[in-house]
Amino acid sequence: MMLRTVLGLILSASLVNLSYAQETEQKIIKATALAEFGEPALADNFEHLPYVDPNAPKGGKIVLSAFGTFDTLNPYVLKGQWPSSIGLTYCSLMSGSSDELSSLYAEVAESVEYPEDKSWIVFNLRDNAKYHDGSKIVADDFVFALETIKEHGRPFLQSFYEDIEKAEALNDQQVKYYFKTTNNMKPVILAASSNPSSRKYWQEKDITESTLEPPLGCGAYKITDVDPGRSVTYQRVKDWWAADLPINKGLNNFDEIRYDYYLDFTVQFEAFKAGDIDFRSENSAKRWATEYAIPAIESGEMIKAQLPDETPRGISAFFFNIRKDKFKDLNVRKALLYLYDFEAIQRTLLYGYYKRIESYFPNSDFGVGTDVSSNHELEILEPYKDRINPLVITEDFKAPVTDGSGRDRKNKREAVKLFKQAGWNLSQGKLVNDKGEQFQMEILTANPETERISLPYIENLKSVGIDASIRKVDTSQWRERINDNDFDLFSARYNFFPPPGPELRSYYGCAAAEIRGSANSIGVCDPVIDELIEQIINAKDLETLKATNRALDRMLLQGYYTIPLYYNDEFWIAYWNKFGKPERKPKYSVGFPGSWWMKQ
Repeated sequence: MMLRTVLGLILSASLVNLSYAQETEQKIIKATALAEFGEPALADNFEHLPYVDPNAPKGGKIVLSAFGTFDTLNPYVLKGQWPSSIGLTYCSLMSGSSDELSSLYAEVAESVEYPEDKSWIVFNLRDNAKYHDGSKIVADDFVFALETIKEHGRPFLQSFYEDIEKAEALNDQQVKYYFKTTNNMKPVILAASSNPSSRKYWQEKDITESTLEPPLGCGAYKITDVDPGRSVTYQRVKDWWAADLPINKGLNNFDEIRYDYYLDFTVQFEAFKAGDIDFRSENSAKRWATEYAIPAIESGEMIKAQLPDETPRGISAFFFNIRKDKFKDLNVRKALLYLYDFEAIQRTLLYGYYKRIESYFPNSDFGVGTDVSSNHELEILEPYKDRINPLVITEDFKAPVTDGSGRDRKNKREAVKLFKQAGWNLSQGKLVNDKGEQFQMEILTANPETERISLPYIENLKSVGIDASIRKVDTSQWRERINDNDFDLFSARYNFFPPPGPELRSYYGCAAAEIRGSANSIGVCDPVIDELIEQIINAKDLETLKATNRALDRMLLQGYYTIPLYYNDEFWIAYWNKFGKPERKPKYSVGFPGSWWMKQ
């Protein structure tokens, strides 16, 4: 029986190799690591990531916190809110380094094979890769995962996989992905990032429904306890099959990680000070500046630290719903930007900590104003000059600036002038249209901190006759209203996945504007933007991609689709002095909890 199995595998492998030869006469590239551009930073025989201690001790229990709530453990579909920490239970074909933006190293797959034109890729799976129940991870589980995403996945999740045509199980140990593109590493990288989902496990369950039953995972941790909406507990898998792989050695050191959920930031902070939470990443300038003068820090029991944050950031903004008539006129959107007094908010509420956002891709060289000036992005826009606003080419976007006093009238006069051009005039203290209807707008948020920071803006809006308000809802209501386009403006920060790729279609593409649950909540639809996105996705080198992305950035900025807010280029962290950590942090993260450990 064993001989028959071995012969079967040999025959299967021979047939696969024959199919490669029949498909293409191109050179077949074999590798254990991939990079979207250039080469992976780590050599093929690297022993561990450079920012870990491979001998880090295992053990200990920690409690972390999250804001909001959750009501499902199924992150595939649009229904419900899932805990972001659920990624602890996943494994993937290849896994990334926090020192690099777009390189991947072998995990479930021990090697890959693909042709020079990158029209397909085969992943050779490790024989010992298994799920938490001991069952083997097989190629068909990746096929099932892709089929699930394409058929039932959240629209934004689907957008990442649009250029992957299909996946095929050649046998239990080999999965092959076919791409709609050629000579493009982006879909190759996305395929390599895929997580398996056991078809056998889901065959008697409905993967389209929300569930609080922990799904079968294969990662370093498994869910052991769920208190719906309140907490989720993860336990380290002691005999995890991937623990000693170079990409994982020195990581995942805590035996148990529990995330407690809070609906109030003040209560969350008090729990941290009381020792109920072990580590905190701070996002409030007021709290960071005024509320950390506590005895535990003075005694050394708690550590407070500011660290450089080199992570490319997505835009943080008030996002317009331009489907609504009152926001369709660019002059209206521009006028509303003039009424946002960042300098006064920075002085009075942000303690001078933040930087103004003037790009959709801040803290990166994918956005305008962050790279040495060149004409490349303007050359890319030149063929479109008759189809776009001339200011996209002739002017750099600059957010309006005030004197910071909170009483600057210059920008208010400019805003009123722009409103007038759009058909809105001041009458008896109200901004009205030709029907006598007052201009009304509501900012939707789920974040109490945003509510506090937005009040000066609301007052500025009211001072020019706008009936303005801010509405705070819980995270579930916020998500549902965004999905249903039931808002005027909403407050959020978009995630950024460098280098940008197919997800841009979901953020800013015409097709996505019509899809419920896509990331294009604004309703952006511009054929030139669509064409630039496709150029970005198909860029053959990183510099071309960056320049084209800056051209896209100029288009978005001059469209005034948002009121850009601010960002922080530092990590603000505080933690109880019970942890050990490596000598250096990774370039693009703090490293916690991944590479830290509990002091013995």
